[in-house]
Amino acid sequence: MIKKDFISIRDFSPSDILYLLILARQIKAHPLSYCDALKRETLAMIFEKPSLRTRVSFDVGIQQLGGFSLYLSPQEINLGKRESVYDVAKNLERMVQGIMIRTFAHETVEQMAKYVCIPVINGLTDYSHPCQAMADYLTMWEAKGDLEGLKVAFVGDGNNVANSLMFAGAQLGAHVWVATPENHTPRAEAVEWARVRSMETGGSCNLTNDPREAVDGADVVYTDVWTSMGQEAEAEKRDEEFHFYQVNMPLFRRAKRDAIFLHCLPAHRGKEVTNEVIDSPQSLVFQQAENRLHAQKAIMLELMKSEFVKLPTLVELQEMVHP
Repeated sequence: MIKKDFISIRDFSPSDILYLLILARQIKAHPLSYCDALKRETLAMIFEKPSLRTRVSFDVGIQQLGGFSLYLSPQEINLGKRESVYDVAKNLERMVQGIMIRTFAHETVEQMAKYVCIPVINGLTDYSHPCQAMADYLTMWEAKGDLEGLKVAFVGDGNNVANSLMFAGAQLGAHVWVATPENHTPRAEAVEWARVRSMETGGSCNLTNDPREAVDGADVVYTDVWTSMGQEAEAEKRDEEFHFYQVNMPLFRRAKRDAIFLHCLPAHRGKEVTNEVIDSPQSLVFQQAENRLHAQKAIMLELMKSEFVKLPTLVELQEMVHP
C-alpha cells in the first residue's frame, strides 16, 4: 500500500482493502506480536462529534500497539472558528505522528489530509464512515468464512454508514442492497461509484424502497439509527417516514436461516430494530463493535509504522490465514 491517509474506502484498491482485513485478523489473533509496532508514536484524536466506540477503540488500539493518544474535544479545537483547519493541521503535524478526526463535513478531513505530511484517518463524517465498514466486513468474514457473493441488506437511511458499506462491498465482491424511503436514498455519485467498481469484482450495488426485497435471501441484515447526529430536529418526522423500515423478526426471517444481524450502534431499540432481533443469537453487534478495535489497529499500523517496522505482504498474510 502506498496511501498516506485513510479517508475513504474508495481511495484504495480491492487488494488493499483485503490486505487490511487480513492484517486485522492477524492482529486480533496474535495481539502480542504487534504490541511494540508503534512504540512512542502519538495519535491526536479530534472529536467534533461525540462517540463511545470510536474514542475507546482508537485510544485502546494505539496503546496496544505501543503508542499514545491525545484526546482533543470540540471545545479545545472548535475547527474553523477558534482556529482554521490549516493552522490546526500545521501545528499537529509537528507534534504527533498521526491524526484521527471525527467531524461533520467530509471536506474538513480532506483539507486536514491535504495540509499535513502525517497520516490522517477518517473517524466519521456525514458522508463516510470507513473504519466502521472495515469492522463490518471483518465481522461478516468471521461469521461467513468468505465475502465474495454475500448478499448484504442495509435497511434504513442512505447515510454515511450505507455509503461506506456500499464502497467496501464493491471492493470485496459482495452484493449490497440498500432499502430506503424514496427521499432518503444514498447519493447518486456514491451508488454509481459502487456499481462501477462492482463490475470489476463480481459484486453488485442495488437500491430499493422495499425492505422485504432487500432482505429476501440475505446473508447479512444491517440497520442504523433513523436520525443521525445533527438531524435531531427531524426526529419525529423521520420516525414516521421510516416506520416501515424497522428490522423486526417478521422482516429478519425473510433472510437466510443462518443470516446475521449487524448494527453500527448506538441502537434505538424499538425504532430501527426490535429487542427480539438485536438480542437474538444471530445478532453479532457486540462482536462487530469489538472489531472496530482490530480493524483500526490494522489501519494505524499500516499508516503510522516506521521504516524499521516490516509487515508481511498480502501473499504472506494469506498463507497465514490459509496455510
